[in-house]
Amino acid sequence: MAVITALLLTTLAVTIVTSLFWQQQVQVRSMENQRLQLQTRWIVRGALDLSRLILFQDFLDSSTFTRLNGIWSTPLEETRLDDYVERERQEGEDFNATLSGKIVDAQSRYNLANLAAARVPDKLQIGVLQRLLTNLQLDPNLAQQVAMQVAMTQPVQSAPPAGGTPAGGTPPAPAGTVPMSGSVEPMGFVRLEDLLSVSGFTPQAIERLREFVIVLPQPTRVNVNTAPPELIAALVPGMSLGDAAAMVNTRKGAYYRDMADFTKQPQMGAAQRITAVDVAVRSDYFLAFSRVKLDRAALDTVSLLSRAPTGLTTVVWIREN
Repeated sequence: MAVITALLLTTLAVTIVTSLFWQQQVQVRSMENQRLQLQTRWIVRGALDLSRLILFQDFLDSSTFTRLNGIWSTPLEETRLDDYVERERQEGEDFNATLSGKIVDAQSRYNLANLAAARVPDKLQIGVLQRLLTNLQLDPNLAQQVAMQVAMTQPVQSAPPAGGTPAGGTPPAPAGTVPMSGSVEPMGFVRLEDLLSVSGFTPQAIERLREFVIVLPQPTRVNVNTAPPELIAALVPGMSLGDAAAMVNTRKGAYYRDMADFTKQPQMGAAQRITAVDVAVRSDYFLAFSRVKLDRAALDTVSLLSRAPTGLTTVVWIREN
């Protein structure tokens, strides 16, 4: 009995010690995962600082226009960060850290915030979205529903800003319509996926619109130096996709320095064929995509950067995918 009791006590002690070691190992692994996730977020912050520097350098090169072949448009291929860590070179550690990313002109896409101002739907902007949906083989009638929801979620403004609108800035509110009101207001659009709240939009339609539509904090003008042909054709009433594609091909060799360069293109047709809405040749908003790998942790983010007229860039938001 003494031997059996000793064996049972030994087994119990071994079980308790094993359980304690296992719990300690789980806690250590959890702390390591938290550390890795925190480090990946700091790497993303460093990447955003690099993106801000690149955009500032692009501003110094050309402050009045933003072209598609600027230095900001060069993507960062997957780059090992281990070579830049001094401790790893000294102690022989291997973090397996890599960083990749790219910058995209946010004003090369249609901004849903343009559809209304001060709770007033803009008929011209609704027409642009209708033509864009048609070019993308989607239902153009959805544009009116989106504009109504944008109008109902906007704050009321007493009057449009004096002195007109600067390039790339906020266009004035349209006139001739009555502000919308309602007792129950829907949620405002924050990201493209919010369009699913509008009857008629499907996940497949959202994916189709992803490269052409965006939601920005304020109304903005489309940059014709970076916009795709589907959007350029939507901006110019009566323009075909073929003519817009020809303008994009011509743009590769010569970008538009001002509106005169854009309107004098032969694809614009007759003199009365002009853009229905204001467009721009300079951009103030950019999207920075980053992918960080650190050991067994990975982080994909997209950030919105705003560039002020002075060239200084700030981070508006960061979203993790």
